Amino acid sequence: MRPEPAGGKIRCEGTLERELRARGFAAVAGVDEVGRGALFGPVVAAAVILSPSRPVRGLNDSKLLEAARREALDVEIRERAVAWAVGAVDAATIDRINIYQATRQAMRLAVLGLRPAADFLLTDAMPLDLPLPQSPIIKGDARCHAIAAASIVAKVWRDACMREWDKVYPQYGLAAHKGYSTPEHCRALAESGPSPLHRLSFAPVRQHSRFPMNYNPQMELFETAGTA
Repeated sequence: MRPEPAGGKIRCEGTLERELRARGFAAVAGVDEVGRGALFGPVVAAAVILSPSRPVRGLNDSKLLEAARREALDVEIRERAVAWAVGAVDAATIDRINIYQATRQAMRLAVLGLRPAADFLLTDAMPLDLPLPQSPIIKGDARCHAIAAASIVAKVWRDACMREWDKVYPQYGLAAHKGYSTPEHCRALAESGPSPLHRLSFAPVRQHSRFPMNYNPQMELFETAGTA
């Protein structure tokens, strides 16, 4: 890990990608996720291979960018990148395998969706079970252009999903908080209970659920029919 600049300020740069290309890696992909801490919906990851001949200016951690700027950069990234791909893992799978494993699965899906394929991975602090050389970087989305690009693509993609789901479940306010644990969201859970797309393995959701995590309404129907 490189030392931080004076004053502790982190700069988002393309230095690592340039060094890796100089070592002979032609398709360096940045990989990042969003939605890991949300209570609703999928965890989403993106993988991006940036083009050295078509740079995108102003890349940074998606959380540090205003929404309009983030969406404009998303368009530029997808237009100028050598390749980009998105992977998502739904709430039911998160409940079944846990959020850490679901996050890694979403990131693997994104990497495997790249065409052309990556030959080196830069990830935001999370190693992946893939037969590729890789470097997990702490605060990678704030340090590395490729990871920052992936964080932007994933964030814009997931936010768009939340706006669509808000039309289906307007009582939760998903378009505003994107499924995270805000006071508004928690009040809606207390009033309406969880939807089928909430993560029952997360405590703020589970405490308002009428059914246990392993509840299967189909099995209850079968058992009732069997005793008739």
